[in-house]
Amino acid sequence: MRAFINSVRLLVIGGAISYRALFVGATPSMFVGTLLAGPLLQLLFFVYLGRQLGVADDTFYLLGNAVLAVSNACVLGGTMAVANERRYGTLGVVLLSPRSRVLLWIGRALPYAANGLFVTVFVLTGGALLLGLSIPLGAVAGLLLALTSAALSGSAFGLVLGALGLRFRDVFIVSNVAAAVLLLVTGANIPRDVLPAWMVIVGDVLPLTHAAAAARAFVTDTGLGKAEGLREVAAECAVALGHLLIAVLLLRYFERESRARATLDTM
Repeated sequence: MRAFINSVRLLVIGGAISYRALFVGATPSMFVGTLLAGPLLQLLFFVYLGRQLGVADDTFYLLGNAVLAVSNACVLGGTMAVANERRYGTLGVVLLSPRSRVLLWIGRALPYAANGLFVTVFVLTGGALLLGLSIPLGAVAGLLLALTSAALSGSAFGLVLGALGLRFRDVFIVSNVAAAVLLLVTGANIPRDVLPAWMVIVGDVLPLTHAAAAARAFVTDTGLGKAEGLREVAAECAVALGHLLIAVLLLRYFERESRARATLDTM
C-alpha cells in the first residue's frame, strides 16, 4: 500500500512540480495568446473558409477544431516535458534518480493532459457562443469523454516525440511537422472520406482522429450515434496506450544506449 501511495505521489506531485518549473517564467498573456486565442482564431478561420467552399457545416468545424486544440497543449507540451530535461541540463538528475523512470515521464505528461482538456473545453464553449451554435445537453457527457481521450492520446504522442528529443538536438522541428500532419489527416477540418486511402490509414494510428469522430457521433444525439461514439473513444484510448508503450520503449532504449555508449549529452 505504501509503495502504491509513493507511486501516486511521484506521478501527481512530481508532474506538477516539473510543469511549474517549466513555465515559471510564463505570463498569463502568453498562456491566453498561445493556448486559448490561437486555437479559437483557427476555429473561426476554418468555419468561414468552410462556409465559402461549402465543404461542411459549422458544427463539423467546431467539434473538429475543439479536438485539434489539444495538439498545442498536449502534443507540444508532452514533447517539452521530456526534451526540455535535456535542454535545461536536468536530464542527468532524472537518469540518476532511483525512482521508476516510467512513472517520472508519465507524471510529467499528466499536467499537459489536464491543460489540454481545459483548452479544448474553452475552444468548444467559446466557439459555440461566438457562432451561435448549441450543443445538445445529452451530448455533454459524451463530449467530455471524447475530449478527455483526445487529451490523453495527445500527451502520449507528445511523449513519443519527446523521447526522440533525447537523441535529436532540435526535436521541435519534428513536433511542428507532427502538428501539421494532425491538422491534415485527423479529419478535424477535412472530411476523411475525401482523403487518399494512405492518409486515412495514417490518421487511424495517430491521436485525435477517433476523438474527433467520437465528438461528432455524440452530437448526433441518437442511440446509434452514442454507440458509434463509444467505439471511437475506445479506439482513441487504444491509440493512447499504443503511443505510451512506444514512448516507454524509446525512453528505455535511449537511456540504456546513453549508459553504454554515451550517446546522450545532458545539455
